[in-house]
Amino acid sequence: MADLQDQMKQAVAMAATEQIQSGMVVGLGSGSTAALMIQALGAKLKRGELSDIIGVTTSFQGEVLAAELGIPLQSLNAVDRIDLAIDGADEVDPSFQLIKGGGACHVQEKLVAVRAKRFVVVVDSTKLVDTLNLGFLLPVEVLPGAWRQVQGQLREMGGDAQLRMALKKAGPVVTDQGNLVLDVKFSGGISDPQRLEKDINNLPGVLENGLFVNLTDQVLVGEISAGSAAVRDLVKR
Repeated sequence: MADLQDQMKQAVAMAATEQIQSGMVVGLGSGSTAALMIQALGAKLKRGELSDIIGVTTSFQGEVLAAELGIPLQSLNAVDRIDLAIDGADEVDPSFQLIKGGGACHVQEKLVAVRAKRFVVVVDSTKLVDTLNLGFLLPVEVLPGAWRQVQGQLREMGGDAQLRMALKKAGPVVTDQGNLVLDVKFSGGISDPQRLEKDINNLPGVLENGLFVNLTDQVLVGEISAGSAAVRDLVKR
């Protein structure tokens, strides 16, 4: 299954790269599928198939990878536009609402997605869901000094919020902004992402949450068809 999933990710990353044109300012997303897209973009620049590209990364991970591949980079503050942003997602519902933040990069990811003229999401078919948050926890980035307070407020809202702990270091995950992440489960999933996104962001101590509402223009889905990887352009319901 892992090999098939890798094939799906590779196919959809290549398809997304086809939308990049010379002269564009491109938002470069985070995560495994976005990393494949960044690699494909770097290869096209090296071969001379694209030129005058400026990348705006959504994570330190993406910045390191893009720099290694020779992709010219600018900060979000240094560019006057983002023509196209390409990023992955942890869950996508039929209305193109997303949960992102599995890599704890959702603050910068949302800043880039909001700024982009077009926001294209690249996923494999395992990320498609009917209802958000049934299978994937909702990340909420919080100030370190407020995580217990926010945890209690989320509990009052019906959410079971747990501090995300690091795997290869002692203590919690620390974001690129120096904050902590609460992973939240709502019983029955999230039925009204638009309302919940605003309600959580209104809590004192919250920087941003992983609900991406009404931002996605296109979803490209990698899937296995007749034993080989294919890409489906999803239609919003």
